[in-house]
Amino acid sequence: MTTTIPALGTRTAEGSALQAVLLDMDGTLVDTEGFWWEVEVEVFARLGHTLDDSWRHVVVGGPMSRSAGFLIEATGADITLAELTVLLNDGFEGRIGRALPLMPGASRLLAELAAHGVPTALVSASHRRIIDRVLASLGSHHFALTVAGDEVERTKPFPDPYLLAAAGLGADPARCAVVEDTATGVAAAEAAGCQVVAVPSVAPIAPTARRTVVTSLEEIDLPFLHGLMVI
Repeated sequence: MTTTIPALGTRTAEGSALQAVLLDMDGTLVDTEGFWWEVEVEVFARLGHTLDDSWRHVVVGGPMSRSAGFLIEATGADITLAELTVLLNDGFEGRIGRALPLMPGASRLLAELAAHGVPTALVSASHRRIIDRVLASLGSHHFALTVAGDEVERTKPFPDPYLLAAAGLGADPARCAVVEDTATGVAAAEAAGCQVVAVPSVAPIAPTARRTVVTSLEEIDLPFLHGLMVI
């Protein structure tokens, strides 16, 4: 976990302060949600099972323990959770080693946050070994800290990862803007008390009073994020 903490963010003309931005990884900054499903399909095919495409919406955005556990139960595959976790992480690492496409607007948004000294954290349900590989493409210098799914006792949809990230940045969760792409991640961020921007990747997400939904990171910039701080 990176420990360098930039100064807290600036204040808008209305006096509403954005203290930090917390970003999900898979499907939000990097176009990898499809990679996970492809790897799951390939691994279970080797085990002699075919995955139902409708299950993709069940496993997307969740922690490895939940998604892998669901697939073992759904297929009846003769494999332990620990064994499957290794196979899935190995397959995913191989996939991102060949290509790691960023989501449209990701590079620009990260550069803008860095240029204005906004404390930024990467908060993912993926394991540390995966995050560290992805950071080579995203640029670790863009993040004051990163939180991996295997570094917290309870990962998404529980609020723990976002509460940990906010605390690590010295920020009030209510003054943190979270960018997520799945209902699981959104639930975690909202349970932590953060302001949420959803950029749906696989399944639709409905807007609410404390949740803004956009179609792309291209719609998100620093003034937009400041505008979320309405409390």
